Amino acid sequence: MRAIWKGALTFGLVNVPVKVYSATEDHDVSLHQVHNADGGRIRYQRICELDGEVVPYGDIDRAYDDGERTVVLTKEDFAALPAERSREIDVVEFVPSDQLDPLLFDSAYYLEPDSASPKAYVLLRQTLEQTDRTAIVRFSLRQKTRLAALRVRGDVLVLQTLRWADEVRQAAFPALDDPVKISAKELELSASLVESFASDFDPGAFSDDYQQELRTLIEAKLAKGDAIDTAETFGDHEEPDAGGEVIDLMAALRASVERSRAARGESGEGESEKPDAPAKKRGSRAANG
Repeated sequence: MRAIWKGALTFGLVNVPVKVYSATEDHDVSLHQVHNADGGRIRYQRICELDGEVVPYGDIDRAYDDGERTVVLTKEDFAALPAERSREIDVVEFVPSDQLDPLLFDSAYYLEPDSASPKAYVLLRQTLEQTDRTAIVRFSLRQKTRLAALRVRGDVLVLQTLRWADEVRQAAFPALDDPVKISAKELELSASLVESFASDFDPGAFSDDYQQELRTLIEAKLAKGDAIDTAETFGDHEEPDAGGEVIDLMAALRASVERSRAARGESGEGESEKPDAPAKKRGSRAANG
């Protein structure tokens, strides 16, 4: 990995030099556009509307238009902003970790200690772990002031940018305004269905099927030439019919529970009409027991 930024974590008189790395990467297959008649590459150019000339990226500034006037902002203007010149990640408060709404989370970055001794870095990490708190920080990156959560992941401090409060839309759906009556039996069957799918989350157990099939298609085209039979590569299969709205919720829940139990080799006979026995605990504790 290559560091994208260098700075220092600061809180009180404590200063922790760090390097910042992107914590995630996109695994999508990179594709470009071509002309379907001859396969020629399609490229986009930055053309000035006044003189019709292609403009190099280095000669491009940005501007704000209020509808009547245009203000041009140069690279020097942005560099002169105090926040942009700052290389500090300022801790503004420590909050209980469970108070952070995941809806606020945005991009994630790893922080690496950038000093001869990582003691201050480790001290901050252990303090966050012991107090079960997350540090809320401010910093500037790529000409934007950012709010972020500083938390612990394993032995590493992770900086996760947060959306500003006014960037989160409020959900208002008329269909949810009127009260909906849920019967005890419906809730019981729904809970039974949830329990039948209960497991510990392992992100490595899931894969991006679309990207895998796309790579398979590309490899097949490379091996056979441009003309291949897609059905030969993937086999014939039809997409399931989405159908309409499910009317009988009880029947759908019963069917889902029975299908899940059948797949797991469990007997569901007589179970749908009486409460389930207390479920065994799943997860690492049960596995270790």
